[in-house]
Amino acid sequence: MIAPEPAATLEPAEVLGTVEAIYLAPAAGGPMQAVEQALAVAGRGLEGDRYFHGVGTYSATPGTGRHLTMIDATVLEALASELGLALGPGESRRNLVVRGVELLTLVGRRVWVGEALCEGVRDCPPCSHLEQLTRPGVLKALVGRGGLRLHVLRSGVIRRGDPIRAALAPPECGAE
Repeated sequence: MIAPEPAATLEPAEVLGTVEAIYLAPAAGGPMQAVEQALAVAGRGLEGDRYFHGVGTYSATPGTGRHLTMIDATVLEALASELGLALGPGESRRNLVVRGVELLTLVGRRVWVGEALCEGVRDCPPCSHLEQLTRPGVLKALVGRGGLRLHVLRSGVIRRGDPIRAALAPPECGAE
């Protein structure tokens, strides 16, 4: 379990993007449900989601970054316009659809997503399970642009429309 950051450790900075949609699936393989807000819990993920409860398809498989997943809305739009592969709301099976942030630049960085402090862990490549739950061609279409996996370091509410902000550490003592 990742230890949550103390309240005043990291101050929010510039806005990088925006949360456009939030999705949860209470059970593995179950339909994604759109919600207006979700509680991100440090060390666990989004309350009400399959991975929060440890019942996601890959919950028993070793790996990191299952607390929270993001995908860029422009990627989904490109799939529809370039490939004619329109995914319906939530079909990407990512928790958050975001806009305005280059997701892979967040790997190894801390960001505020709404009120929650998160850390980008690794990319979120598509898998054959995703294609089985959606439609043929999704796996190939999302290679290299499947999104981002994050850990939740500090609990907080994430709302639709919330900013995604860089987290800056306060200056060291004696630093100018």
